[in-house]
Amino acid sequence: NEEINDVDVQELVRRSIGRLTIIRQTFPVPQNISQRCFRGNHRISSSLCDPKDPFSQSMEISNLYIYDTVLLLANAFHKKLEDRKWHSMASLTCIRKNSKPWQGGRSMLETIKKGGVNGLTGELEFAENGGNPNVHFEILGTNYGEDLGRGIRKLGCWNPITGLNGSLTDRKLENNMRGVVLRVVTVLEEPFVMVSENVLGKPKKYQGFSIDVLEALATYLGFKYEIYVAPDHKYGSPQDDGSWNGLIGELVFKRADIGISALTITPDRENVVDFTTRYMDYSVGVLLRKAEKTVDMFACLAPFDLSLWACIAGTVLLVGLLVYLLNWLNPPRLQMGSMTSTTLYNSMWFVYGSFVQQGGEVPYTTLATRLMMGAWWLFALIVISSYTANLAAFLTITRIENSIQSLQDLSRQTDIPYGTVLDSAVYEHVRVKGMNPFERDSMYSQMWRMINRSNGSENNVLESTAGIQKVLV
Repeated sequence: NEEINDVDVQELVRRSIGRLTIIRQTFPVPQNISQRCFRGNHRISSSLCDPKDPFSQSMEISNLYIYDTVLLLANAFHKKLEDRKWHSMASLTCIRKNSKPWQGGRSMLETIKKGGVNGLTGELEFAENGGNPNVHFEILGTNYGEDLGRGIRKLGCWNPITGLNGSLTDRKLENNMRGVVLRVVTVLEEPFVMVSENVLGKPKKYQGFSIDVLEALATYLGFKYEIYVAPDHKYGSPQDDGSWNGLIGELVFKRADIGISALTITPDRENVVDFTTRYMDYSVGVLLRKAEKTVDMFACLAPFDLSLWACIAGTVLLVGLLVYLLNWLNPPRLQMGSMTSTTLYNSMWFVYGSFVQQGGEVPYTTLATRLMMGAWWLFALIVISSYTANLAAFLTITRIENSIQSLQDLSRQTDIPYGTVLDSAVYEHVRVKGMNPFERDSMYSQMWRMINRSNGSENNVLESTAGIQKVLV
């Protein structure tokens, strides 16, 4: 940020977390105090040229460039007037559209490019590519001393001619913790902290992502550590009397020097203990048991109820019987040599074939039979269309059945009970939001009613592993 000053740098270093690298533009200050406010024949106000003046310290870089730009334009106009090459502006107007453009624009631009000025930003001039070859930048960085305090130092400087002057190589942190034995408290949470070896009579050995980080720090800084699990196996939450339990409680009561696990940084915890820079971001997820895929041989019958299938079968038999009776009372005229007869079996087969859109083999030519079959075909078209639509909807609903995509979906339903780990960050967040009468989002109050069922003992667990087993059962 070019606009950052020394006060802003110190404030940024004090408030920020982690290593900082700051790049800002600098301007050369004349060593001769009496000449600081003079730039050739131009005299600058002392409130602008004195680096100790509060007004000059609050000046932004853009203001400095605006001042030098006006000074550069004034010099260019003055030079054009001295050379008697000034183009009059008397004929220019912004009202008439047919006024001729000013003829001195291009020559004025060339005069500005060839000129230069020594102002508040130093030497302001233009190179062939239009840039200023006299800009200077300094690079600042935070460092850590032996007293573990933070400071800011100049790492190097840069200009367009010589490039980078300095080194940006990070200095190794001082190994000033050799011989120190730290007591580390943890909470078992896969894959961050896990027990790798548990031999009777020997200290437990641990492994996991957090353990690898702790081991790397111990090797880098030279300290040793003793690790143990929090007695109540909890991360830590405030109690009614103001004390803390779990891992945070061990740190608050100074029974441990360091706590390491899958610990969430919350404002309440930051009020009582110090956290390092976070090394992992996560969002709240919902663990659901995977639906078992069962093969149903009669899934094709699911769109219609059993009673509806019985009615359809009865209708096929009834219409087949009616067709047979109509042809028996008024036999159709068959072609010579035809072997097809209008028996009850053939009538039933013809009605069923037309229902499944496969046609029939018996020619029925009487008017009554054709009227009957026309009504039957219309009925079959409606039933088949309804069956196809219901089958597609049934397969879609089956595919997304019991799917919960977000916390909003979880809070809206009550068929699936849910909970979380007691005294965890998620538990405290839902509890505070759900018990707040001024909370606008009703999702938290709905979730808290489910989580707090039977005072939290029904759906919640003490450890995440127990929650996984509870979902699988």
